[in-house]
Amino acid sequence: MTEPTFDALMAEVMATAERFGHREHVHLTWLAVRRCGIPAAIALVSDGIRRTARYAGAPQKYHATVSRAWVELVGYYAAESGDDDYAAFADRHPALLDKRLLTHYYRPSTLAAPRAKDGWVEPDLAPFPGRDAAA
Repeated sequence: MTEPTFDALMAEVMATAERFGHREHVHLTWLAVRRCGIPAAIALVSDGIRRTARYAGAPQKYHATVSRAWVELVGYYAAESGDDDYAAFADRHPALLDKRLLTHYYRPSTLAAPRAKDGWVEPDLAPFPGRDAAA
């Protein structure tokens, strides 16, 4: 089986959606982590979002830490729940549908820093689930 492409995952998500909002972003990420694992999904989703932002004429909208953080969070809960259906997964983990979830893990100033925008920065308020504070 071949690795999915960002465009194929986007098409699958949009087949049942009217617009690409946060719920659809989480859906695409859930598909990516289930089909290729967290490390490959980080690259797949991050590259796809970066390319999409650049194509839309808004490359400044891409944020490396935010993209990876969402993949890691969705990946953790996807592995924990084992749901085969996205709707069931979303119902079981409603916190993932809150765009403000990252504020539990990061200070606003941390995410606003150029270092976080351009590369990975570890959470500075609380560790992600499944990690201890020393990780």
